Amino acid sequence: MGRDVELEKDRARYGLLAVIISNLAIAGTAVFGVWQLDGDTSVIVGVLTAAFTAVSSTTTAYLGIKAVSNTARSIVLRRDADDRP
Repeated sequence: MGRDVELEKDRARYGLLAVIISNLAIAGTAVFGVWQLDGDTSVIVGVLTAAFTAVSSTTTAYLGIKAVSNTARSIVLRRDADDRP
């Protein structure tokens, strides 16, 4: 049981790290793109909107998957505990 908990912590830690790194990469690319556009407002708005959408989608997907995974795990653990004599 202790090994399962450690594995779950590692999955959560590295999954969150992957999301943070990808969000930083998206933000860095957006900042670089805006810097290269030299004030073209309509294109800057498009770049920032796309970056915000990508960051939001990535973060929401991670949190949604993590929530479903945690829920499924708790259901299985509860069912296993109920099946024990």
